Amino acid sequence: MGSPNNKPARIFSLHHHTSLPCTRAHQIGALLLIATTFFLTRLFDQSFSTCPPSSLNHDHSSPNVVHVSDGGSLSWPQRGYGSHLSLKIYVYEEGEIDGLKELLRGRDGKISADACLKGQWGTQVKIHRLLLESRLRTRKKEEADLFFVPAYVKCVRMMGGLNDKEINHTYVKVLSQMPYFRRSGGRDHVFVFPSGAGAHLFRSWATYINRSIILTPEADRTDKKDTSAFNTWKDIIIPGNVEDGMTKRGVAMVQPLPLSKRKYLANYLGRAQGKVGRLKLIELAKQFPDKLESPELKFSGPDKYGRIEYFQHLRDAKFCLAPRGESSWTLRFYESFFVECVPVILSDQAEFPFQNVIDYTQISIKWPSTRIGLELLEYLESIPDENIEHMLAAGRQVRCLWVYAPEIESCSAMQGIMWELQRKVRKFHQSAETFWLHNRTIVDRHLVEFSSWDPPMPLP
Repeated sequence: MGSPNNKPARIFSLHHHTSLPCTRAHQIGALLLIATTFFLTRLFDQSFSTCPPSSLNHDHSSPNVVHVSDGGSLSWPQRGYGSHLSLKIYVYEEGEIDGLKELLRGRDGKISADACLKGQWGTQVKIHRLLLESRLRTRKKEEADLFFVPAYVKCVRMMGGLNDKEINHTYVKVLSQMPYFRRSGGRDHVFVFPSGAGAHLFRSWATYINRSIILTPEADRTDKKDTSAFNTWKDIIIPGNVEDGMTKRGVAMVQPLPLSKRKYLANYLGRAQGKVGRLKLIELAKQFPDKLESPELKFSGPDKYGRIEYFQHLRDAKFCLAPRGESSWTLRFYESFFVECVPVILSDQAEFPFQNVIDYTQISIKWPSTRIGLELLEYLESIPDENIEHMLAAGRQVRCLWVYAPEIESCSAMQGIMWELQRKVRKFHQSAETFWLHNRTIVDRHLVEFSSWDPPMPLP
C-alpha cells in the first residue's frame, strides 16, 4: 500500500489556482451574467430565424454558389461538400497504359473522338475533354484525390471497334497496370458509362470496379441480371447529352413557343420498343389525337425526323411525356427543358442528378407508370397555364446544369459533377491488397513498398 504522503498527482496539478473566498456579491454577479447570456442568445436566435432562406442559402459571394439563369443561384451545402472546389484529379493519358487506346479508339485505332460526340454516349468524350482542361487537374499522381479513367466503350462498341469480350478483356488488362487502383481497390477511380446499359458494358464490373465511382445517367439497369451497377452512396447520376445546337449560348436552333400557340396538350416522341408504357401512350394518342401527339419515329428513309424537326415537334406541347424504355432514364427529360415543355416522368425507377440542390417537384411531374391513360390527360388538362409558366420559369433557371460547358461558365453539368466528386474524396485509401507499417509505409502482402509495385498486378 502506498503511503498517505505519496498520493498520485492529480491531472489538474499543473494548474495552480489560488482559491478566493466566494462572497454573496460574487454569487449575485454570476447569476446576473447567466441571465444576460441567456437573454442575448435567445435574441440572436430569433433574429437569424427571421432571415429568409434565400439570404442564407444563396450568398453570391460564397465559392460554393453556382449562378444560374435569370439572376438566380444554387448552392451546394457545405456539410459534406466543403466551401469551395479544391479536389485534384489525375487523368490517365491515352498512351500511358497498354490497352487504354483501344478503349478510346477501338482495336484498329481508327475511331475518332469527334465521331463519339454524338448521341447519348457523347458525355464520355465531353467529360474527358473538360477534365483535360480543368484547373482541378493534376499531373502528379501522388497529389491526386481522384483518378479519371477515360474510355469511349459505348461508342467503340456501337461502331464495331471492340466486341463485348474484347471490352471486358481490355478493361482488366488496363486496371492491372494501375498501382493506384490496386492501392485503393478502385475507390478513388472514376469511370463514365453514358448509356442505359451503364457499367454492364464492362461485363466483369462487379468483380473489378464495384467499389469505384461510376458516372452514369442510369440508375437501375440490370441487363437481366440480379444486381444494378448503380450504388446511390458512391456513384453519381449525370445529365444526358443534349444536342449542342439547343444548349449553346446565343440563339438555339429551335426556339420555344408561347403556351397559347402550342397545338397539343402533351406529346411522346419515341419508339414503342415493345415497352408497356410506351405502347399505352401510342394507343392513347390514337384515341385522343387532338390532345396527345405521338408520331412514329423513323431512323432512316424520307420520313426520318431531322434534329430540327424533332425539336419543333417537341416544343408544340405543354407537357413532354418521358416513359421508360430499355432502361429507366430518357434523354427526352433533359431535352424538354430547352424547348420549355414540362417533363412528365413515367418511369418509376428513374434517378436524377444533383438532388442536393434541385427540387424536382418545382420543374417536373412524376406520374405512376401504372396509371397511364385518360386519367393522366385529364390531370394535365386541369393544370392552369399560370402553374405551367411557373414550372417553366424554374426549369429555365436550372437547365444550365444539363449543359457540358467549360469551367468559365458559372453554371454547367461539369460544375455539378465536380461538386459531387468532391464529396467522394477520402483522406485514406485501402484495399484487401493494401497493408501499412508503423512508419506509414504502404506495402503489399509480400511487404513490397508501394513505390515498387510493378504491373501487371493482381487486382483486389
